[in-house]
Amino acid sequence: MRLPAILMILLVLLFLMVAGGCSTVPVTVKFPDAPHYMLVSCPDLKLVPDTTKLSEVLPTIVDNYGQYYTCKDTVDNWIEWYTGQKKIFDNIK
Repeated sequence: MRLPAILMILLVLLFLMVAGGCSTVPVTVKFPDAPHYMLVSCPDLKLVPDTTKLSEVLPTIVDNYGQYYTCKDTVDNWIEWYTGQKKIFDNIK
């Protein structure tokens, strides 16, 4: 089955337009920016109010330290990973 000459010419022109268009358009990739709130470290621990009963203060201290260091490690590791990936991405260009 032979295609008419006009159809062949149109297909060739379409191919050339598509191929030529792809080679003239520069493709730039931008490293995604992290939201500002994701680049902020956890706040410092709050002081426990003075009291005469250690049994009331100790659970609060233990909870504060546990939550703080878990949050701090998570956020600091994420920031380190993100900035490292951004440096690698920027060096590839």
